[in-house]
Amino acid sequence: MSAEATNPGNPEAAGRKRGRPRPALRGLRRIGRAALLGPTPRDGLPDALEHVAKVHRRHHPDAGLHILSKAYQLAESSHRGQLRKSGEPYITHPLAVTLILAELGAETTTLTASLLHDTVEDTEVTLDQVRAEFGAEVCYLVDGVTKLEKVDYGAAAEPETFRKMLVATGSDVRVMSIKLADRLHNMRTLGVMRPEKQVRIAKVTRDVLIPLAERLGVQALKTELEDLVFAILHPEEYATTRRLVRSYAGRPDPLAAIAERARTILADAGIDAEVLVRPRHFVSVHRVLLARGQLTGADLGRLLVLVAEDADCYAVLGELHTCFTPVVSEFKDFIAAPKFNLYQSLHTAVSGEAGEIAETLIRTHQMHRVAEAGVIALGNPYAPTDGADAPEGERADPTRPGWLDRLLEWQRTTPDPDTFWTSLRDDLAQDREITVFCTGAPAGGVPDRSAGPAGGAIGLPAGASCVDAAYARHGEAAHCCIGARVNGRLATLGTVLHDGDSLDLLMAPDSAAGPSPEWLDHARTPAARLAISRWLARPPGGGEPPAAPAGRGGERRRAPGDRPTEPDREAAASGLAVADLPGATVRLAGCCTPVPPDTVTGFAVRGGTVTVHRALCPAVARMAAMGRQPVGVRWRGAGKGGHGCRVTLLAEAFSRPHLLADLTEAIAAEGAAVVSAAVEPPHEQLVRHTYTLHLPNAAGLPSLMRAMRQVPGVFDVLRAGRPRPAAAIRP
Repeated sequence: MSAEATNPGNPEAAGRKRGRPRPALRGLRRIGRAALLGPTPRDGLPDALEHVAKVHRRHHPDAGLHILSKAYQLAESSHRGQLRKSGEPYITHPLAVTLILAELGAETTTLTASLLHDTVEDTEVTLDQVRAEFGAEVCYLVDGVTKLEKVDYGAAAEPETFRKMLVATGSDVRVMSIKLADRLHNMRTLGVMRPEKQVRIAKVTRDVLIPLAERLGVQALKTELEDLVFAILHPEEYATTRRLVRSYAGRPDPLAAIAERARTILADAGIDAEVLVRPRHFVSVHRVLLARGQLTGADLGRLLVLVAEDADCYAVLGELHTCFTPVVSEFKDFIAAPKFNLYQSLHTAVSGEAGEIAETLIRTHQMHRVAEAGVIALGNPYAPTDGADAPEGERADPTRPGWLDRLLEWQRTTPDPDTFWTSLRDDLAQDREITVFCTGAPAGGVPDRSAGPAGGAIGLPAGASCVDAAYARHGEAAHCCIGARVNGRLATLGTVLHDGDSLDLLMAPDSAAGPSPEWLDHARTPAARLAISRWLARPPGGGEPPAAPAGRGGERRRAPGDRPTEPDREAAASGLAVADLPGATVRLAGCCTPVPPDTVTGFAVRGGTVTVHRALCPAVARMAAMGRQPVGVRWRGAGKGGHGCRVTLLAEAFSRPHLLADLTEAIAAEGAAVVSAAVEPPHEQLVRHTYTLHLPNAAGLPSLMRAMRQVPGVFDVLRAGRPRPAAAIRP
C-alpha cells in the first residue's frame, strides 16, 4: 500500500508482442490520465472510473455503479495532494488495484473497499466514517487490509499486520483478495525504490503473498507476481529465460499446428470447443528448463480446451486420446478430485505428428474463470440469504479451507511476532495440500471447522504425518494419541499420509499422556511442532498452563495440556498406582505396561507426572545410568489387581493364514480390548505380533496369556520390556 512509482523496465509485459500493450495496461494509462483531470463526473460517473465501470459491467451487467462513484469521490478528495514517487496522483494506485480486481470479476462490494483501502491508513478518513457511509461489510474489508502503525509496533509491525489480515481473511477471504491486488500493483511499480527495499519486498511477496495467491486459487495474480519477483531476486536467470523465450518468437509454433488439428477433430466429433495456445509465464518456462535441461518450442506453452459442460471435458479427452498418441503418465483428473484451492481441470499430454509433446488442459468456461480468479470468482459467499447485513462483530462463518483453519488455529497460540512470522513462512512454503478423511469426533467434542460436508475431511500439507493429522483434528488433545489406522491398517504416528487416505486416530484415555521428543521428527505443520514444543518445554512439576478458552456455554473447557482434576484422571493411573510425590499425576509406561502385582518404580517427567515402569524394564536401567532419581510407587489396594489396566504383549508364532484373526478372537474371549496391534514381516517362517490391550481386571493377565499361547502356531507370549529368551528365536 506504499506509494511506489512506475517502473519503465517492468518485466510483466516482456515476451508479448511489441507495440501492443496489454488491455490492462491501456486501462491503467487511461485511469492515470483521467485522475490528473480530477473527479469531474460525466453522466454521473467520474471519468477515472469509466474503464473500471466498463470492465465491471462485463462481469456483472446489472451492477449498480452509484456506490463506486461515491467511494471514488471520497478516496480522491482524501488523497488529493498526495503523490506517488513517480509524481502521479496517489489516487491512481487505488484505481489500479480496483481495475485489477474488476478484471478478475470481483463484485461491487470488493471494488468499493478497494477504492477506499488506503484512506484509513494514509488520510484523515476513519473507520467509523467508512462504516457510516458504506456499511459494515465495506468497513470490515477496509479495516482488514489497513496496516498497523510502525510507531506503535516497531519491528513487529509487518508480522502483526499480516496476522491481522490473516484473522480477517478467516471470516472474509475478500480481505486477502484486495491485499493481493494491492501488492501486484506495487510490484509492477517497484522500479524507483532502493534496490535493498525492492529485494525485501520481493522476498515477502515470494514467501507469503504468492503462496496465499496459490492457496486462494488466484492464478492470474500468482503468475504475474512470480515473474515480477523472479526479475528482482534472480535477474540473471530472468534475463536468460527472457532471451530464450524471445529466441523462439520468429519460429513456427508447433503448438499452433496441434491446436488446429485438435479443432478439426473436435468439430468433426460434434463437440463445441474453444482451443487456445496458452503461453507459459517466465517462471514456468524456467522450471521446465531446470527439469528437462533443454526446451523445444512446444515447451513454451500449453493447449487450453474450453467447453460448456463437465461431460464435454471427458468427451474431449476421449477424442484427443483416440486421434493423438497420449502420454499416459501425464494424465490427471482434477475435475473428479479438485485441488484444495478450488482448481478443476483435466490434465493430459499428447504427441504431435513430429513427436512434439503438447501439454493440454481441458476445462469448462466456469472452471477456467475459477482457475484464473479463484475465490474472487465466487463473488460474495458471505452475503446473508435474506439480504440483511451481517450482525456487527458476528461475521458469517463459512466453510474454510483446511490450510486457512490451521493457520488461524496456531496463530492464536503464537503470541511472539518472530515465531509467528517464521511459522507462517514455513507453513506457506508447503507447495501442495492433501486431504485425509478422519473417522470419529474431535476430542472433547470440539467441532472441526476444517471438516468438509462429510464431517471428517482434514487438509494437510503434502508429506504430513499422522502426528500432524492428530493435532489438526484434536488440537493439544493430540498429546494423548498413541497410534493410528491408515486405510484400515495399523500404522505408527510417523507414517506419512497421502491424498485421500482414511485415518482413524487412536487416543489413550490417560489424560496425563504426552508426546515424546521423537514426535518433532515426524511433525511438519507449525501447529503440531508448536504444540509439541510447548509440552516438552514444561518443567517437571512446573506451573499450570494458561487457562483454556470458554466453551460455547461459557464454561471453562480444560485445555489438553492442563493437569487434569481428580475426576478427570484415568482409573488405570490415579486409581491403580500411587506415587510418593505429593500432587503428582501417575502414568503407566507404554514401554513395559506394568500391571499388579509387578514390582514397579517411577521417574518424574515433565508436567508434574510420574511414569511407572516395571522394575525389570530396560528403561529403568538407562535412567538410573543417567543419574535420574527414582520415585517410590505402589499399587493401590495392595496390588490385588481389582482395577482395569493396559498391557503390551508380544506373541511369537509360526507364520500361517488367519493367525491374526485367531489371536484377536482369543483376546476378545478373555474380555480384553485391543488398543493397537502391529505385525512384523515374517522371517524364516516366524512372525511376531505386538498387542497393546486394555484389561478390565489386571488379575486376568495370566489367563489371557495362557489363552494366547493355546492358539495353534503360537509358541510363546511375552510381556513387553522383558528380555526375549533364546528359545523364542529357535523353538
